[in-house]
Amino acid sequence: MKRQTNILEYLDNIVKIYPERIAYANESVELSFRSVYDNARAIGSFLHNEGKYKEPVVVFMKKHPDMINAFLGVVYGGSFYVPIDEEMPKHRIELIFQSLNPRAVICDDTTIESVKSFKFDGAVYRYNDMIKFPVNEDTINSIRDKSIDTDPIYIVFTSGSTGKPKGVVACHRSVIDYIETLTEVLEISEDTVFGNQTPLYVDACLKEIFPTLKFGAKTYIIPKELFMFPIKLVE
Repeated sequence: MKRQTNILEYLDNIVKIYPERIAYANESVELSFRSVYDNARAIGSFLHNEGKYKEPVVVFMKKHPDMINAFLGVVYGGSFYVPIDEEMPKHRIELIFQSLNPRAVICDDTTIESVKSFKFDGAVYRYNDMIKFPVNEDTINSIRDKSIDTDPIYIVFTSGSTGKPKGVVACHRSVIDYIETLTEVLEISEDTVFGNQTPLYVDACLKEIFPTLKFGAKTYIIPKELFMFPIKLVE
């Protein structure tokens, strides 16, 4: 069997099996594997068309299923995502921008105005516009053909011992190996429903995002107000 080298192979495979099954959801939105696949490939095509390739792309959105879709879209475009949450302190976000010096940021309607306050002079893209871009099959296939398993997939920023955020890079190989090991230990299947509480800008969320794609499971983003009321969540 050919060794997996790209995290997106999980999605490429599962969309053929469970296209209409819900992948990611919150209290108001449900995204099927087909929607995730189509939207992510549109984002990847858009970014490549804009000349953004093999570079960090900041995803600055509210915690939402669309944010996960944006992550995957950046990877389809051959780049690596840097998650930033709208609830992160402004000073921390500014330090991340200074350290990273990105050329592109993906925003949603709740964050697009905030970017202006960070003195960012790169390209600002609106998520809802990007997913309307036509998928370029040749581009997507070419990007995949050129990819290797040590290509970076994301950068997350830790607090750092000096108080300044420090970027930690993860590649496809490390994430694939982590997911494969994790799923050997945990009994995950297509019937598994993950409840996500962790912020999407920390790598702890990997144990929900990618096993969902591997097995055709579901990740539900739990509203913050229910964290202290598990009975209401069950209801």
